[in-house]
Amino acid sequence: MPPAGPLLDYDAEAQAYDATRGGTPRAEAAGRAVLALLPATAGTLLDLGCGTGIVTARLNRPGLRTYGADASYGMAAMAARRGVPVVLASGTRLPLRSRSLDAVSAVWLLHLLREPGTVAHLVAEAGRVLRPGGVFITTVDKDAAHDVGSDIDALLAPHLTTAPADAADTVSAYAARAGLTPYGEARFTGHGQGRTPRGAAEALLAGRYASRISPRGTTPRELAARLALLPDPDAPRAEPVYRIRGYVRG
Repeated sequence: MPPAGPLLDYDAEAQAYDATRGGTPRAEAAGRAVLALLPATAGTLLDLGCGTGIVTARLNRPGLRTYGADASYGMAAMAARRGVPVVLASGTRLPLRSRSLDAVSAVWLLHLLREPGTVAHLVAEAGRVLRPGGVFITTVDKDAAHDVGSDIDALLAPHLTTAPADAADTVSAYAARAGLTPYGEARFTGHGQGRTPRGAAEALLAGRYASRISPRGTTPRELAARLALLPDPDAPRAEPVYRIRGYVRG
């Protein structure tokens, strides 16, 4: 199923990435949710797909060493400038020994991994590098969180992809195969992420809905034009509430 518009170039996107995705308030909410699920005994945490490091930098507490990993040089460079120790690496092939970490996190990452088998591979890799009792903490159903019952949602509903890569039940099945069992869940608000019709149209054309929208019987440009014609095109609709789940390695 083809994506709606071009896929994002994350190296090019790095400079403006945070400002277009809720900035500090959203990052702080995500960081608190991850830490709420992190066992008190955890001493090491690797944040997969760390991006600019805006969330990773907030995954700190006494006794915890936090690292980041990202496959985009531009994103990893931004994270390094934030003071995050970061490695340029894919979450499906980590340059780490088996059973070497206490925790692995993946915030707003799995929904982007549309290539068949990629999410399963990443979850398995997280399981591989975790010690017994270690935890994998990840957002699930990310795109679905943006369905807040708005007129934007109603317009886009016929064009939604039918098999999101980060569906909670699917992720849990992959986790089970990797020897990981669920132990907790948290929710947090996506501050600053209430969509406007004009912003949704721009995001569609920029490829930011590639994991979510596949126009049927129309083109991305035509669908964007319909979004821009909705009432109050610059008024934000309700903010999403994201889900994050924790899985523990036996």
